[in-house]
Amino acid sequence: MKFGVTIFPTHYSIGPAEVARAAEEAGLESLWFPEHTHIPTQTRFPMGDGTVPEHYRSTLDPFVAFGAAAAVTRIIKLATGIALIPQRDPITLAKEVATLDLISNGRVILGIGAGWNEPETRNHGTDFDHRFKVMRERILAMKELWTKDAAEYHGDTVDFGPTWSWPKPVQKPHPPIVLGGIGAHTFKRVIDYGDGWMPIAFQMPFDELKARITELAGMAKAAGRPKPEVTVFGVPLDPGGIRAYEEIGVDRAVWSLDSAPADKVLPVIAQFGKAIAAYR
Repeated sequence: MKFGVTIFPTHYSIGPAEVARAAEEAGLESLWFPEHTHIPTQTRFPMGDGTVPEHYRSTLDPFVAFGAAAAVTRIIKLATGIALIPQRDPITLAKEVATLDLISNGRVILGIGAGWNEPETRNHGTDFDHRFKVMRERILAMKELWTKDAAEYHGDTVDFGPTWSWPKPVQKPHPPIVLGGIGAHTFKRVIDYGDGWMPIAFQMPFDELKARITELAGMAKAAGRPKPEVTVFGVPLDPGGIRAYEEIGVDRAVWSLDSAPADKVLPVIAQFGKAIAAYR
């Protein structure tokens, strides 16, 4: 089992460099930053009373934040959880990801999703009802840019002729692409253009998660692909709970940090380090 930590980095919380350094020192394998470019004021949050939490409104750009994190760490993976692909230009994003992979010496994991916030998506010029098609074409176009000297892509929503784009990622053929979501078509997308799946523990009962992981492994085998890596957010901290998730095929457990100042966050990271040691 690998272990990661996730936090919404904000202007009022611990900085990305400090949290990355502490997480690496505590033995965590990966650091996950989410993304929201902005939150339209009419947004209704899909949980609770609909009020959008402050950290959703305040999160830093993940790739800029990871640049700071990369500069002060050596081995911890730098992972988006998630990058909102329908809100990003694929040519620009391909360069951002490749640049981060280069300066971090191959430590990027690209966690992706299509997003839940319709006004936010529309403000980027993307039709919310077609966001999954947009996401697919943008990822496929980015793969061309990452792997070809002269790349081109011709789709319905992404279309460009032969072009040069460097740097290329250090990881070959490209950084792993991990899809969030639990919808009916999520696994088809993972098999089509992804390398892993990342659900949240509270989204489904344990037995259902076990069945879904078995289903995903079977789909991958039928497609002639290796089992996609499974990352679960919200796995219990205790050794028995961790072991239970590992036994059903979970490859990585990710724990959450509050968007808070360093004096609140650093002791929690230390607790995570103790949990890892206890499990080992």
